[in-house]
Amino acid sequence: MAESKQWLQKYTNYLRLEKSLSDNTVTAYLADLHKLADYAGDKSLADLDYHDIEGFLCDLRDVGISARSQARIISGLKSFYGFLVVDGYLPASPMTLIETPRLGRHLPEVLSVGEIDAIIGCIDRSSPEGQRNRAMLETLYSCGLRVSELVSLKLSRCYFDDEYILVEGKGSKQRLVPIASSAVHEIKLWLYDRNKLNIKRGQEDFVFLNRRGTALTRSMVFKLIKQLSEEAGIQKNISPHTFRHSFATHLLEGGANLRVIQQMLGHESIQTTEIYTHIDKHFLKQQILDYLPRNRRH
Repeated sequence: MAESKQWLQKYTNYLRLEKSLSDNTVTAYLADLHKLADYAGDKSLADLDYHDIEGFLCDLRDVGISARSQARIISGLKSFYGFLVVDGYLPASPMTLIETPRLGRHLPEVLSVGEIDAIIGCIDRSSPEGQRNRAMLETLYSCGLRVSELVSLKLSRCYFDDEYILVEGKGSKQRLVPIASSAVHEIKLWLYDRNKLNIKRGQEDFVFLNRRGTALTRSMVFKLIKQLSEEAGIQKNISPHTFRHSFATHLLEGGANLRVIQQMLGHESIQTTEIYTHIDKHFLKQQILDYLPRNRRH
């Protein structure tokens, strides 16, 4: 048991320091290992073979874990056992013959420009957080940020005169992202309210703060967007990530190059960005169905 804890600690350090994975990703990988350890019972993780792992995955399928979640868990387990092999704890990985389930393309929800305007229009500017929320959603959409990038945005990395912000994305990788003048305007208005807060020590550089003077959490942004989308009467499954998907889709529909969108979103692989070409094809098909005169007659 003590040896297993030692492996997990070394593996955690490996993920954070050598792989530069985010805290959320590390937590997810470790949670999957704990699930496997619970399944194994008294058996050490290092003693598990192919049949043990396959049995664990069968249990996941039986309880209805989606293929996408199974693929993520398998990826994490392959990483863990690969680490044990490289460090000399195991002669071979029990994951070698484990196959990842095939995944279909998942097309995320996308908001129209009108729907985004409706959501932002529901913000009550007279409330203490109204201007902050307006600035936040304008920035989230106009820069295509992940919610983690939004809540960690620093004043020292905002170059408003040049209309750029320096964003820290996955794996602590930084990228310069253009910011719309409308978002800059809303942030500058928010800064007047922000300066009246009793800002806690160590939180001075965060752009978006709560009323206690500390950085916002991702869950707070998620809750805000859910509430505003309901008030706007939008019947879609919306999250902060929906704004990012909408940003990329609207760029593509407007004729932006896929490589430009990749750079804006901070995707390592162009394959990740290519999902938006599928959304765009759906958009084009719908435009033809809606606006071609002969289709309208039928």
